[in-house]
Amino acid sequence: MVALARSNRVRRTWWTDAVDKAGCTAYTVYNRMMLPASFGGMDVDAAHLKRAVQVWDVAVERQVEITGPDADTLMQRLTPRDLSQLQVNQCAYVPICNHYGGMLNDPVALKPRPDTWWISLADGELRLWIEGMAEAGGYGVQVFEADVQPLAIQGPLANELAARVFGEDIRALKFFRHARFPFNGTEMIVSRTGYSKQGGFEVHVERQADAMPLWDALFEAGRDLDVRAGCPNLVERIEGGMLSYGNDMTDLDTPFEVGLDKYVQVYDCIGGPALKEHVSDRRLMAVEMAGPVPNCDRRWPILLNGERIGVVTSAAWSIEFSCGVAIGMVDRRWGAGEAVLVETQDGPRTATLREKFWR
Repeated sequence: MVALARSNRVRRTWWTDAVDKAGCTAYTVYNRMMLPASFGGMDVDAAHLKRAVQVWDVAVERQVEITGPDADTLMQRLTPRDLSQLQVNQCAYVPICNHYGGMLNDPVALKPRPDTWWISLADGELRLWIEGMAEAGGYGVQVFEADVQPLAIQGPLANELAARVFGEDIRALKFFRHARFPFNGTEMIVSRTGYSKQGGFEVHVERQADAMPLWDALFEAGRDLDVRAGCPNLVERIEGGMLSYGNDMTDLDTPFEVGLDKYVQVYDCIGGPALKEHVSDRRLMAVEMAGPVPNCDRRWPILLNGERIGVVTSAAWSIEFSCGVAIGMVDRRWGAGEAVLVETQDGPRTATLREKFWR
């Protein structure tokens, strides 16, 4: 077994000791921080996530804060999504592009207070890009990494667990909305968001002193709900078609290639002119594979009659659906139902292109 060599360059979170004690068996590195990757094994973790409730240390979702009188103006320059339509306390999924329209990140953004944005990063160095854009444009803002560490509550019993800790009002919080809820003599920003299709919340913890009391409160309140420590699950997220920046998209892909065209609403932004002229010849699709499916640690070629028509970007074996579930970037000439061959590092696998994902 290959172990992760821990050092000061790979930052711990406020819950790393608790995650270790909860039985984490593997970590990965994400935004230069330790992200739990497995507890009971991918299949066991996925099955539990689908029936109960888990608490995830997702402090790796670093919050880039943009604050100042020009925060709204700069934020709109960064994304082709029209932010003027956002309602109070609404979260926004915001593709952020470079000058060529390529995806730099696909974060969720929210406004914790007027003239301030938090951008919850996928893995990547977006803070440096935003600082550069702010300096080059002369915007009246400060840009920095806020010391805010999210803790997620995910699974079908997440509503019940959150209500026991934050009060019954949290049940009324709508999808992709956030609000402040009381906890331990203070208030915490809680959003109905999360990196799973099972539903749940993310708690934006702003003080280290509140981190372990929150962790302990969730586990104490959820004893009869079979609450467990968990983490984003590869199988479950592919079944639901949830994308991973760096795996399923990079700066070589535009929002049109990765199915985010509905968020391209304004062109007076960085990358807007390129997006306005762009014609996409590729798109992401679901790919149903014959097993066994090895670890997808590289992009697998997708062949049709010997011609390479795309690549698999993420893949796993799904016990629930009894097949390999995968995401592929495929030539737009080909559609659902095409029988293809996927070349894995362990040999070829027969597969079928699908229009829709499994959830």
